Amino acid sequence: MTVRPPGVRAARLGNHGVVRIQYFLGTLLLTAFVGLGIVVRETPVAPDTAVRDAVGTRWRGALGTVADAVSAVLGPPLPILLGVGLIAATFLLWRRDDRRAGVSFRVLVLLGACRLTSLVAKPVFDRERPRDYGDFSYPSGHVASVASTGFAAVVLCLWLAPKAVSTVRVIAVAATLLTCAARVALGVHWLTDTLGAILAVVGVGLLVTPALRLSPVCGHGTRTARDEPGRP
Repeated sequence: MTVRPPGVRAARLGNHGVVRIQYFLGTLLLTAFVGLGIVVRETPVAPDTAVRDAVGTRWRGALGTVADAVSAVLGPPLPILLGVGLIAATFLLWRRDDRRAGVSFRVLVLLGACRLTSLVAKPVFDRERPRDYGDFSYPSGHVASVASTGFAAVVLCLWLAPKAVSTVRVIAVAATLLTCAARVALGVHWLTDTLGAILAVVGVGLLVTPALRLSPVCGHGTRTARDEPGRP
Protein backbone atom coordinates (compact mmCIF):
# COMPACT_ATOMS: atom_id res chain seq x y z
CA MET A 1 0.00 0.00 0.00
CA THR A 2 1.32 3.43 -0.93
CA VAL A 3 1.52 5.86 1.96
CA ARG A 4 1.27 9.48 0.93
CA PRO A 5 2.90 12.24 2.97
CA PRO A 6 0.46 14.06 5.28
CA GLY A 7 0.99 17.30 3.36
CA VAL A 8 -0.08 15.68 0.09
CA ARG A 9 -3.16 14.12 1.68
CA ALA A 10 -4.14 17.46 3.24
CA ALA A 11 -3.66 19.26 -0.06
CA ARG A 12 -5.85 16.76 -1.87
CA LEU A 13 -8.58 17.02 0.74
CA GLY A 14 -8.44 20.80 0.41
CA ASN A 15 -8.63 20.54 -3.38
CA HIS A 16 -11.69 18.31 -3.17
CA GLY A 17 -13.28 20.89 -0.90
CA VAL A 18 -12.72 23.64 -3.44
CA VAL A 19 -14.22 21.49 -6.20
CA ARG A 20 -17.27 20.76 -4.06
CA ILE A 21 -17.71 24.49 -3.52
CA GLN A 22 -17.53 25.04 -7.29
CA TYR A 23 -20.22 22.43 -7.86
CA PHE A 24 -22.38 23.94 -5.12
CA LEU A 25 -22.06 27.49 -6.44
CA GLY A 26 -22.62 26.35 -10.01
CA THR A 27 -25.80 24.53 -9.03
CA LEU A 28 -26.97 27.52 -7.00
CA LEU A 29 -26.43 29.97 -9.87
CA LEU A 30 -28.06 27.67 -12.41
CA THR A 31 -31.06 27.23 -10.11
CA ALA A 32 -31.28 31.01 -9.72
CA PHE A 33 -31.19 31.35 -13.51
CA VAL A 34 -34.10 28.94 -13.95
CA GLY A 35 -36.05 30.50 -11.10
CA LEU A 36 -35.57 34.00 -12.47
CA GLY A 37 -36.67 32.84 -15.90
CA ILE A 38 -39.86 31.37 -14.50
CA VAL A 39 -40.64 34.54 -12.55
CA VAL A 40 -40.13 36.96 -15.46
CA ARG A 41 -41.37 34.74 -18.27
CA GLU A 42 -44.90 36.15 -18.44
CA THR A 43 -44.63 39.56 -16.78
CA PRO A 44 -41.59 41.86 -16.39
CA VAL A 45 -40.66 42.72 -12.82
CA ALA A 46 -40.42 46.28 -11.49
CA PRO A 47 -36.69 46.80 -12.29
CA ASP A 48 -37.36 45.69 -15.87
CA THR A 49 -40.15 48.17 -16.45
CA ALA A 50 -38.28 50.96 -14.68
CA VAL A 51 -35.23 50.57 -16.92
CA ARG A 52 -37.37 50.19 -20.04
CA ASP A 53 -39.27 53.37 -19.22
CA ALA A 54 -36.01 55.20 -18.52
CA VAL A 55 -34.64 54.19 -21.92
CA GLY A 56 -37.92 55.02 -23.66
CA THR A 57 -37.33 55.81 -27.32
CA ARG A 58 -33.77 57.00 -26.81
CA TRP A 59 -32.56 53.91 -28.65
CA ARG A 60 -33.60 55.69 -31.84
CA GLY A 61 -31.04 58.44 -31.28
CA ALA A 62 -27.36 58.68 -30.36
CA LEU A 63 -27.74 56.24 -27.47
CA GLY A 64 -29.01 53.58 -29.82
CA THR A 65 -26.24 54.25 -32.33
CA VAL A 66 -23.55 53.75 -29.70
CA ALA A 67 -25.30 50.71 -28.23
CA ASP A 68 -25.64 49.18 -31.68
CA ALA A 69 -21.93 49.69 -32.35
CA VAL A 70 -21.04 48.02 -29.05
CA SER A 71 -23.37 45.13 -29.84
CA ALA A 72 -21.72 44.65 -33.22
CA VAL A 73 -18.32 44.18 -31.58
CA LEU A 74 -19.29 42.46 -28.34
CA GLY A 75 -21.59 39.61 -29.22
CA PRO A 76 -21.92 36.20 -30.92
CA PRO A 77 -18.79 36.58 -33.09
CA LEU A 78 -16.52 36.52 -30.01
CA PRO A 79 -17.02 32.86 -28.98
CA ILE A 80 -16.80 31.85 -32.63
CA LEU A 81 -13.44 33.60 -33.00
CA LEU A 82 -12.11 32.12 -29.76
CA GLY A 83 -13.45 28.71 -30.74
CA VAL A 84 -11.68 28.80 -34.11
CA GLY A 85 -8.49 29.88 -32.36
CA LEU A 86 -8.76 27.03 -29.86
CA ILE A 87 -9.37 24.49 -32.62
CA ALA A 88 -6.30 25.70 -34.51
CA ALA A 89 -4.20 25.75 -31.34
CA THR A 90 -5.32 22.26 -30.36
CA PHE A 91 -4.44 20.87 -33.77
CA LEU A 92 -1.02 22.53 -33.90
CA LEU A 93 -0.13 21.52 -30.34
CA TRP A 94 -1.31 17.97 -30.97
CA ARG A 95 0.86 17.75 -34.09
CA ARG A 96 3.84 18.77 -31.95
CA ASP A 97 2.87 16.24 -29.26
CA ASP A 98 2.49 19.13 -26.82
CA ARG A 99 0.50 18.27 -23.68
CA ARG A 100 -1.13 21.70 -23.79
CA ALA A 101 -3.32 20.42 -26.64
CA GLY A 102 -5.46 18.70 -24.02
CA VAL A 103 -5.94 21.96 -22.16
CA SER A 104 -6.95 23.95 -25.24
CA PHE A 105 -9.37 21.22 -26.31
CA ARG A 106 -11.05 21.08 -22.91
CA VAL A 107 -11.36 24.87 -22.83
CA LEU A 108 -13.03 24.61 -26.24
CA VAL A 109 -15.59 22.21 -24.76
CA LEU A 110 -16.08 24.58 -21.82
CA LEU A 111 -16.65 27.50 -24.19
CA GLY A 112 -19.25 25.54 -26.13
CA ALA A 113 -21.11 24.47 -23.00
CA CYS A 114 -21.29 28.03 -21.69
CA ARG A 115 -22.38 29.46 -25.03
CA LEU A 116 -25.16 26.90 -25.43
CA THR A 117 -26.95 28.28 -22.39
CA SER A 118 -28.79 31.01 -24.27
CA LEU A 119 -29.33 28.95 -27.41
CA VAL A 120 -31.04 26.20 -25.43
CA ALA A 121 -32.89 28.38 -22.91
CA LYS A 122 -34.40 31.02 -25.22
CA PRO A 123 -37.11 28.78 -26.74
CA VAL A 124 -37.75 27.17 -23.35
CA PHE A 125 -38.65 30.42 -21.60
CA ASP A 126 -40.19 31.98 -24.73
CA ARG A 127 -40.05 35.50 -23.30
CA GLU A 128 -41.10 38.49 -25.39
CA ARG A 129 -38.72 41.41 -25.86
CA PRO A 130 -39.35 44.98 -24.70
CA ARG A 131 -39.96 45.95 -28.34
CA ASP A 132 -40.39 44.15 -31.64
CA TYR A 133 -37.17 42.31 -32.38
CA GLY A 134 -36.22 38.90 -33.70
CA ASP A 135 -35.74 35.84 -31.48
CA PHE A 136 -36.74 35.37 -27.86
CA SER A 137 -35.55 37.54 -25.00
CA TYR A 138 -34.40 35.45 -22.01
CA PRO A 139 -31.46 35.14 -21.61
CA SER A 140 -29.50 37.63 -23.69
CA GLY A 141 -27.49 35.87 -26.38
CA HIS A 142 -25.05 38.76 -26.70
CA VAL A 143 -24.32 38.78 -22.97
CA ALA A 144 -24.02 34.99 -22.92
CA SER A 145 -21.57 35.15 -25.83
CA VAL A 146 -19.31 37.72 -24.19
CA ALA A 147 -19.52 36.11 -20.74
CA SER A 148 -18.74 32.68 -22.23
CA THR A 149 -15.72 34.03 -24.07
CA GLY A 150 -14.47 35.79 -20.96
CA PHE A 151 -14.98 32.75 -18.72
CA ALA A 152 -13.15 30.46 -21.13
CA ALA A 153 -10.34 32.97 -21.62
CA VAL A 154 -9.79 33.26 -17.87
CA VAL A 155 -9.65 29.47 -17.45
CA LEU A 156 -7.24 29.20 -20.39
CA CYS A 157 -4.96 31.79 -18.82
CA LEU A 158 -5.09 30.02 -15.45
CA TRP A 159 -3.39 27.09 -17.15
CA LEU A 160 -1.20 28.60 -19.83
CA ALA A 161 -0.61 32.25 -18.88
CA PRO A 162 -1.12 32.73 -15.11
CA LYS A 163 0.38 36.23 -15.12
CA ALA A 164 -2.35 37.43 -17.47
CA VAL A 165 -5.26 36.12 -15.38
CA SER A 166 -5.95 39.34 -13.48
CA THR A 167 -5.91 41.48 -16.62
CA VAL A 168 -8.07 39.07 -18.61
CA ARG A 169 -10.54 38.79 -15.73
CA VAL A 170 -10.96 42.57 -15.54
CA ILE A 171 -11.42 42.82 -19.31
CA ALA A 172 -13.95 39.97 -19.28
CA VAL A 173 -16.04 41.54 -16.52
CA ALA A 174 -15.90 45.00 -18.09
CA ALA A 175 -16.85 43.68 -21.53
CA THR A 176 -19.75 41.69 -20.09
CA LEU A 177 -21.14 44.66 -18.16
CA LEU A 178 -20.72 46.92 -21.19
CA THR A 179 -22.65 44.42 -23.28
CA CYS A 180 -25.42 44.32 -20.67
CA ALA A 181 -25.71 48.09 -20.78
CA ALA A 182 -25.68 48.17 -24.58
CA ARG A 183 -28.44 45.59 -25.00
CA VAL A 184 -30.67 47.32 -22.46
CA ALA A 185 -29.95 50.76 -23.93
CA LEU A 186 -30.83 49.44 -27.37
CA GLY A 187 -34.23 48.48 -26.01
CA VAL A 188 -34.01 44.86 -27.17
CA HIS A 189 -33.58 43.24 -23.77
CA TRP A 190 -35.00 43.51 -20.29
CA LEU A 191 -32.55 44.06 -17.46
CA THR A 192 -33.24 40.56 -16.13
CA ASP A 193 -32.35 39.07 -19.52
CA THR A 194 -28.79 40.24 -19.05
CA LEU A 195 -28.66 39.10 -15.43
CA GLY A 196 -30.01 35.70 -16.41
CA ALA A 197 -27.33 35.28 -19.06
CA ILE A 198 -24.59 35.91 -16.49
CA LEU A 199 -26.15 33.49 -14.00
CA ALA A 200 -26.43 30.79 -16.66
CA VAL A 201 -22.92 31.14 -18.06
CA VAL A 202 -21.14 31.33 -14.71
CA GLY A 203 -23.31 28.54 -13.30
CA VAL A 204 -22.59 26.17 -16.19
CA GLY A 205 -18.95 27.24 -16.21
CA LEU A 206 -18.50 26.38 -12.53
CA LEU A 207 -20.09 22.97 -13.08
CA VAL A 208 -18.22 22.07 -16.26
CA THR A 209 -14.77 23.37 -15.28
CA PRO A 210 -14.05 20.79 -12.55
CA ALA A 211 -15.81 18.07 -14.58
CA LEU A 212 -13.27 18.67 -17.35
CA ARG A 213 -10.43 18.79 -14.80
CA LEU A 214 -9.81 22.42 -15.69
CA SER A 215 -9.96 23.75 -12.16
CA PRO A 216 -6.46 24.81 -11.06
CA VAL A 217 -6.88 22.69 -7.92
CA CYS A 218 -7.51 19.64 -10.11
CA GLY A 219 -4.42 20.03 -12.23
CA HIS A 220 -2.23 22.69 -10.62
CA GLY A 221 -2.14 24.89 -13.69
CA THR A 222 0.57 24.96 -16.31
CA ARG A 223 2.88 22.62 -14.45
CA THR A 224 0.56 19.68 -15.01
CA ALA A 225 -0.21 20.67 -18.57
CA ARG A 226 3.42 20.88 -19.61
CA ASP A 227 5.56 18.86 -17.29
CA GLU A 228 3.69 15.72 -16.26
CA PRO A 229 3.99 13.08 -18.99
CA GLY A 230 1.06 10.85 -19.74
CA ARG A 231 -1.64 13.35 -18.84
CA PRO A 232 -3.95 14.98 -21.40
